[in-house]
Amino acid sequence: MRSPRESLAPPHPLLYEETVRRALIEDLGRAGDLTTDALVAAEEEAVASIVARAEGRIAGVDVAVCTFRCLDARVRAEVMIADGGDAARGEQLAVIRGPARAILSGERTALNFLGRLCGIATATRGIVAAVSPYTAKVVCTRKTTPGLRVLEKYAVRAGGGSNHRFGLDDAVLIKDNHRLIAGGITEAVRRVRRHVGHMVKIEVEVDTLAELEEALGLSVDAVLLDNMPIETLAQGVRMAKGKALTEASGSITPANAAAIAATGVDLLSLGWITHSAPALDVTLDLAVRV
Repeated sequence: MRSPRESLAPPHPLLYEETVRRALIEDLGRAGDLTTDALVAAEEEAVASIVARAEGRIAGVDVAVCTFRCLDARVRAEVMIADGGDAARGEQLAVIRGPARAILSGERTALNFLGRLCGIATATRGIVAAVSPYTAKVVCTRKTTPGLRVLEKYAVRAGGGSNHRFGLDDAVLIKDNHRLIAGGITEAVRRVRRHVGHMVKIEVEVDTLAELEEALGLSVDAVLLDNMPIETLAQGVRMAKGKALTEASGSITPANAAAIAATGVDLLSLGWITHSAPALDVTLDLAVRV
């Protein structure tokens, strides 16, 4: 099996550079970096190290480097631990060289991105390890920070997880409120099939085994078994075997992920890994003033 690091495809900078620029504008405001501009000459150069203050899975090094380069294209970087790799406490992730003003002014924004993404990757790695005896994949949800979805879902992949749909236009997921407004599962599926093309997959969220039986009778592609007790979930997985992909969702945490995976469910979808994962503590140490 290939490791996340070997198979990881980072997002193109076009997908996140504008996000980085907006974050820099938020920090620099109308007057720029008053402290750095007062203390550092425009021509002064520096070398700095990005260091992990805690052990974790790395994601977002390229985004951090992009932050510095958005301030000055002359910034150069040497990456020691690429995304998808694991860092020990105190280990150097990258060395940044170039104009000192760009390095100092971009420091906090770069570390905010990096720490957030490493935290998600580290949390995902833990869940993936917990369910590794089973066949279930760990997938994320749309519970992401507004504006950071591409990066946060990338961090999930860096942690060894997989992505659920990126947005509402990826696939059909008929949830409880959709069923309610349509008048039931059967009518909701009927309306959806009239509306979407043949390439679009259809998933239905169900709360009970009776609803699951109805959805399976409609030959949907996947069923989301929502907040079911373990015994009920296991029965639902057996009912759906060979008929539809099964996804367990709802209040899944590191404490119960393995028990849920043991039911034989195909997917565990967790909002926790993107909305509640703690950031990894990373820092930037100015090593040399040239």
